[in-house]
Amino acid sequence: MWAHLVQKSASVSRYRAGAVLRGLFHVIYPPACAHCHIHVASHHALCPRCWGEMRLIEKPYCPVLGLPFAHDPGEGMVSPQAMAHPPVFDRLRSVALHEGVARHLVHGLKYRDRVDLAPMMAGWMLRAASAEVAEADAIVAVPLHRMRIFRRMFNQSAELARHLSAQSGKPFLAEALVRRKRTRQQVGLTANQRSLNVRGAFGVPEGREDLVFGKRIVLVDDVYTTGATVGAATTALKKAGAADVTVLTFARALTGPI
Repeated sequence: MWAHLVQKSASVSRYRAGAVLRGLFHVIYPPACAHCHIHVASHHALCPRCWGEMRLIEKPYCPVLGLPFAHDPGEGMVSPQAMAHPPVFDRLRSVALHEGVARHLVHGLKYRDRVDLAPMMAGWMLRAASAEVAEADAIVAVPLHRMRIFRRMFNQSAELARHLSAQSGKPFLAEALVRRKRTRQQVGLTANQRSLNVRGAFGVPEGREDLVFGKRIVLVDDVYTTGATVGAATTALKKAGAADVTVLTFARALTGPI
């Protein structure tokens, strides 16, 4: 009985100490909108105005490419793009269009070392693909080449995947996929150049095939543009025996109306 009371007292003390530290943190670093930096109620959030400016991708959308439809075409209908050029991955899901606030958040994480944005962004990614993540066996991130990691010091896709794993309870397979080739940056390349640039760039390390064989994988990246990068990564995963690959990105480019 005495031991139980001591343990309970220690737990209460830790809770109170944590509350004090959280209060001090909020005083020193008051919560601010992740985009415009005005005061908000909690950390890792957007203000109502910035949230309203996000062009979220919501149903109806193509079940394969995740492209938003202007009108609901009916159950099971896929986009002309998916019919004309079926992707190697099984489906794509994204939070928002790559513009405005969403683009700013991606650039903040990727180029301005705003790793503090990753938990918030991963939470929205989980909501955008809740069913697909629930059915998955594991989460994999699109890897960077070791030389780029050395310069940047972190992989933004891995940061998103790590927090997605923590929030969903699905394992993050950090070593299941590697980047074998040091490729050019995809920015500024045409769709064909992007495809050639990343062809054969990814692979599952020898002896690690069991990590993905027969598994349903969620492949995480920050932005979907032409699909060249995630397509090459998916090819490597399926070559190693992955049964199903859902690509999940925070943002996606939209080149034309559906």
